[in-house]
Amino acid sequence: MTRLLIIGPPGSGKGTQAVHLARHFGIPAVSTGDIFRSNVSRATELGTQAAQYLDGGDLVPDHLTNALVRDRLLENDVRRGFLLDGYPRTAVQAVELDNMLAASGLALNAVIELRAPDTELEQRMRKRAREQGRTDDTVDVFRRRLDLYRRETHEVVSVYAARGILVPVDGSGDPGEITAQAIAAVEKFLAAARA
Repeated sequence: MTRLLIIGPPGSGKGTQAVHLARHFGIPAVSTGDIFRSNVSRATELGTQAAQYLDGGDLVPDHLTNALVRDRLLENDVRRGFLLDGYPRTAVQAVELDNMLAASGLALNAVIELRAPDTELEQRMRKRAREQGRTDDTVDVFRRRLDLYRRETHEVVSVYAARGILVPVDGSGDPGEITAQAIAAVEKFLAAARA
């Protein structure tokens, strides 16, 4: 069972890489965005609560995000492993994820950290805004998200680095090359952990 997490700043290509890595390792990609959208569209109790925040452009609070992820990790398709994308994004969520997994005697195998210079991240955001017409991809919004990442999510990176399960990957350049580098780095790390 392979249990992975992919993390990185906005514009680092987490979503794209999560799909490719999950396919390679034969596990589902579990994205908080997908979890939110699924629960909102099905009008679940948690989805209705989450919609109140999402509709206002606010972050879904930790307690609600934790509950939604906990429900998702109880579904059958993740029993053989998963790749988390977008969770945990705070230290509080990282502790809760530990508790969720420990309840089943599990833990994360590796955490992939995509790294890229701010200038490249901003260029990608601008390109995505042009190509996809995303109104939330403005320079100001991007810089706020990057600041939020540095203030909250980077603390999560430090937690996993201290545990020795962080696998840094250069997130610059061609997406296909990034995927190949990430797969090689994770396979090497997992093989060493098993040895």
